[in-house]
Amino acid sequence: MSSRSRKSSWKKRLASGNRDLRIDAFRYAMVLFAGLIVFRLFLLQVVDHGFYKALASGQHEIFQELIATRGDILVQDMKDGRLVPVASTQQLAFIYADPRHVEDAEKIAEELGKIFAYEEEKIEALRKRLDQPEDPYEPIERNVSLDKLDAIVELELPGIFFLREDARLYPEEHMGGHVIGFVGANEEGAMAGRYGIEGYFNRELAGTPGFLRSERDIAGRLIAAGDRSIEPAVDGADIVLTIDRTIQYFACSALDRAVREHQADGGSVVILDPNTGRILAMCGAPDFHPAEYSAVEKIDDFNNPAIFKAYEPGSIFKPVTMAAAIDSGAVTPSTTYNDTGEVKIDIYTIQNSDEKANGVQSMTEALEKSLNTGMIFAMRETGMGVFTRYVKSFGFGEYTGVDLETELPGTVSALDTGYEIYGATASYGQGITVTPLQMAAAYAAIANGGILKQPYIVDEVRYADGSVEERHGQDIRRVIEAKTSRLLGAMLVSVIEHGHGGKAGVPGYYMAGKTGTAQVANPAGGYYESITIGSFAGFGPVENPKFVMVTRIDRPRTVQWAESTAAPLFGEIADFLLKYFEVPPTRSVEGAISH
Repeated sequence: MSSRSRKSSWKKRLASGNRDLRIDAFRYAMVLFAGLIVFRLFLLQVVDHGFYKALASGQHEIFQELIATRGDILVQDMKDGRLVPVASTQQLAFIYADPRHVEDAEKIAEELGKIFAYEEEKIEALRKRLDQPEDPYEPIERNVSLDKLDAIVELELPGIFFLREDARLYPEEHMGGHVIGFVGANEEGAMAGRYGIEGYFNRELAGTPGFLRSERDIAGRLIAAGDRSIEPAVDGADIVLTIDRTIQYFACSALDRAVREHQADGGSVVILDPNTGRILAMCGAPDFHPAEYSAVEKIDDFNNPAIFKAYEPGSIFKPVTMAAAIDSGAVTPSTTYNDTGEVKIDIYTIQNSDEKANGVQSMTEALEKSLNTGMIFAMRETGMGVFTRYVKSFGFGEYTGVDLETELPGTVSALDTGYEIYGATASYGQGITVTPLQMAAAYAAIANGGILKQPYIVDEVRYADGSVEERHGQDIRRVIEAKTSRLLGAMLVSVIEHGHGGKAGVPGYYMAGKTGTAQVANPAGGYYESITIGSFAGFGPVENPKFVMVTRIDRPRTVQWAESTAAPLFGEIADFLLKYFEVPPTRSVEGAISH
């Protein structure tokens, strides 16, 4: 073979080899490309199926994944152990139209009018709104039930669309709007929890919204094959309250009746378990229904009067004065003094409310007759500094720390001046301010053997991941000895048996408590002559207290004294509570106080 022939044969083989390599490379490239396509299809059709299905269905499902559902607020039913929602979230629909796609405005208006029970006038107005070919958007109805939504979807009306949205529901009326709060626009215009539990626990109830990140084309549309990430929303926590549904309903209804009966400006009721600090009921009047919060005329009415409206408590504070005097060893229940009807301090003259001189009186009698002079005597025997220390130890002048919005601490700062006149007026509950919840906590310490407990209103926070945060009351400190507690309890029983608190008694039981008719301070100085706030604070049965309660009636017009306003309200609710707790009578009904 010639050299030319060999060279030609080598070139042919080389060309053939190169061709085979190119074919192999092309084949491998195609296999790899096909593999990438299969892998991408697997991601699209299997791994990310739900995501792209949501995109294809108008993004309703993905919307639900990104918007957290607000948690429920629940109260308890102690009799059967049920939890009952007083605030919950229901998914409803928002119906709107794009008139550019509406084909027959008259027919669609008629169909929607039947579903929403519109009158002819409203149907005609809707027809005109739908008959606007250049208009891209017309809202029709919010908070549409799913039944009505299904009826609309069935009709397949061109140009009619919907969005699912969460609506806050408050199914139980007369359950205390001040405690529950509501969901409304905040200062920035965003929807959020306001007041009460809704406001205090807004972050926990609201949950955490999700987010979606995805590549978009030049027109701003999502690129289906582009990179994206989705973080689902975390639903809000459920808040379980210590409130008992039955007690709350009865107490709030009774308060409402009493306020109307006495033509009062308002009032409040607080009921505690003295052994734990659990708030069993908390009511305010005038109340509001959270579902209709926009109907409230004065923004101040949203504030919870049991924790916001600090006031001069009057004579219900006298047991605190007596507790300090007995516990410090300054007096005993049988210690006596001579009541001349008045006490002079510097340029001031302080008289008893009955303007009488009662002669020699014991400390028990001073409580029974609610003598201001007796309290001043007890304060003086205790000493101004020691008295002030006890008042603060009972928690007055500081926040209770209850998990509710708008709590005020009240003020006892006048006692820090050291002037005796302020100690004297404070001894019978004037010149200082407190809240009904603070008074209830103080009486709970008297009832439970001397321990001040932090009142609490939340039992559990139940998170969406299944974890549960349990809440418990805390012992803050011992304020009086157990012996003092027992002595004072007996003295307060005598107040109901022989004093002004008779209408707070319950036949068959030894109840302990004290009335208080407080004057209302005039901003111009001094006090109004005929304006009062009536209160009653007490507990029962005295030998094994099941509850502590404070009732308050603000500025009654039918009668001035607490023994005829707050005391009967206390007695009515106490009678119900003893039956509800199934506490057997401990004394003869015939010989007991009745009202």
